[in-house]
Amino acid sequence: MTKVPDDVRLDLRERARYFAELSDVGVPRSALAAPVSAVAAPPVASAAAKAVRAPAAPVLTPEGAALGDLEAVRSWIGDCQRCKLAGGRKTIVFGQGSAEARLMFVGEAPGADEDEQGLAFVGRAGQLLTDIIEKGLKIPRADVFIANVLKCRPPQNRNPEPDEILACQPFLERQIALIRPKVLVGLGKFAAQWLFKSMEPISRLRGRIGDYDGIRVVPTFHPAYLLRNPGAKKDVWEDMKVVRRLLAEDEP
Repeated sequence: MTKVPDDVRLDLRERARYFAELSDVGVPRSALAAPVSAVAAPPVASAAAKAVRAPAAPVLTPEGAALGDLEAVRSWIGDCQRCKLAGGRKTIVFGQGSAEARLMFVGEAPGADEDEQGLAFVGRAGQLLTDIIEKGLKIPRADVFIANVLKCRPPQNRNPEPDEILACQPFLERQIALIRPKVLVGLGKFAAQWLFKSMEPISRLRGRIGDYDGIRVVPTFHPAYLLRNPGAKKDVWEDMKVVRRLLAEDEP
């Protein structure tokens, strides 16, 4: 039997502890009564119907601030000091795109280019994602919304850690609730696991259609992985065909 390296085993143990603590709305049970620095915005009710985009109900932070639009969420983040990544980042990468997007992409974390510019997916992986969106899906990139599980770059682009994911979780949850896309695409392991609330590897999550608060979820490989493994592009194309089919459902 192949021995699992100690660092991998430790990562799995920590991620198992993190996901086991999640409530049915994706917030750790212990955080539901915690101070504001660690608490998610109150959960948002599911959409009533797939074909109708219901406006997100106004939600208040524990400080009493309304989170009725994306600008308010960005203000809520502020000069975030909620986790250890604050000390090493240059810029908070909130995400960008259309607030009315029918399609939203969720990646892992900002890289060096994103940290420098404050925009999600602007490096080589970002250009490949643009090609997937505009050449593959035939949708202008400006018409989708792109964000990450983390808003700050981890040192040397290492993997996100559980406390960092927890600190950023309320912001991504509220972005999704406000945009209310028809389809969410999880780019890579951490985004797919976050959306599915699962620890399964991306290789096993791929090919499934998940559900996030009534929104269809399609997991696929991260563009950075495709740069290292061009042969996987065919798998991503199959996933994008599923995205196109889901976006076409219920259209006149």
